[in-house]
Amino acid sequence: MSSIKSSDPDSTPVLLVGVDFGLPHFDADLQELGLLAQTAGLRPVARLTCKRKTPDAALFVGSGKADEIRLLAQMHDAKEVLFDQSLSPAQQRNLERYLQLPVNDRTLLILEIFAQRARSHEGKLQVELARLQYLSTRLVRRWSHLERQRGGIGTRGGPGETQIELDRRMINEAIKRTRERLVKVKRQRATQRRQRQRRDTFNISLVGYTNAGKSTLFNALVKARAYAADQLFATLDTTTRQLYLDEASGSASLSDTVGFIRDLPHGLVDAFQATLQEAVDADLLLHVVDAANPGHPEQIAQVQRVLAEIGAAQIPQLLVFNKYDAVAPELRPSQRQDMYELDGRQVPRIFVSAREGEGIVALREQLAQMVRSAAAGLEMPPAQGVELPDAAG
Repeated sequence: MSSIKSSDPDSTPVLLVGVDFGLPHFDADLQELGLLAQTAGLRPVARLTCKRKTPDAALFVGSGKADEIRLLAQMHDAKEVLFDQSLSPAQQRNLERYLQLPVNDRTLLILEIFAQRARSHEGKLQVELARLQYLSTRLVRRWSHLERQRGGIGTRGGPGETQIELDRRMINEAIKRTRERLVKVKRQRATQRRQRQRRDTFNISLVGYTNAGKSTLFNALVKARAYAADQLFATLDTTTRQLYLDEASGSASLSDTVGFIRDLPHGLVDAFQATLQEAVDADLLLHVVDAANPGHPEQIAQVQRVLAEIGAAQIPQLLVFNKYDAVAPELRPSQRQDMYELDGRQVPRIFVSAREGEGIVALREQLAQMVRSAAAGLEMPPAQGVELPDAAG
């Protein structure tokens, strides 16, 4: 366990908890959970990790560790407890009663961030649907007014059961209405895509782990002013612009999509199907990777899992290793490395720094070659790479 220093004393103090079940992606430092909490406007004040073979059915961590969490929360005056894993409705309810504090999990935290960040009508609808779906699974367990006892003599149920059924029906109706509205939005996007296809536009989509620098790269390529910040999920709504390459290749359509993350709630993947459809319909995926993050191989794997889930795994990719300027000099490749093994196949890659503009010219040239090859019906050429500075540079 450890404490965390924070520069925002006015935000809600929270305790971070992670349980190591032996999975390779376990975040022992809870760094990503802390970033998620800060993105949601919370203030991590302490963190605690433990190991278990399986989750405890009642309290997820067991009563002994729950006692430790309660003491640590009291010591740091935490007002909420955040778990890095998903909790069942029963586990969440039991923990809140045991700790006498609000308890939330990674899934709800991501949903809250998406709700705060959505700007377009479509984005808001998608988040609303995902939150309603999450709420529907916790209806019986989450609110005290739904836990009334059975009625008196001569009744087979009571106000509690009736209230639960009413609330469930209201949520199901809201889910239905939201889905119907999203279908209309999806039709509108499909019409826009058909118009681009009629113009024989080459479609490129930026995908990647959240905070890999997709929006910064998007701005560098098309001279746009899309919002870009060093934070998780800075961009939720898809933005599409025309990318002029050269006289021979013409222009391509470039779309900036929502970032992926480990354990992205399935409800969000389903709800954002309309947005992610830009990736599904792309001719080329620019898979942006945070080269400065030591965990980038696992992040690449997480992105591949989501791409497989939405049916985009077989679309040609160009791996763009971004933030090259932030890589420690001794860790920078000393020679050109223009291929990367991805799911058993060799995929071209290129090193850039979107913020500094390094490698952008080479990236545009590579994209122009790929567009020309596609127009000629040829296989897209491998990346030519960038002449990288030596280790001392």
